Amino acid sequence: MMPLLYADIGEENIIKKVGGNQEMKNHLQDLGFVPGGNVKVVSEMAGNLIVNVKETRVAISREMAQKIMI
Repeated sequence: MMPLLYADIGEENIIKKVGGNQEMKNHLQDLGFVPGGNVKVVSEMAGNLIVNVKETRVAISREMAQKIMI
């Protein structure tokens, strides 16, 4: 397992675990980051990531990307 932050751009990954405090977990799950789901990094800008999750593009911070394990 490794944080989503270190995933290669364009590579399809499976979410293994979502960490963080309960508020952050709930927010990430509301965005579609759930264990077993697919996620693909589209691009990175200044440490922040743009990812495809549940057929939607979402921008997440570096801090959030570190809490999502793939």
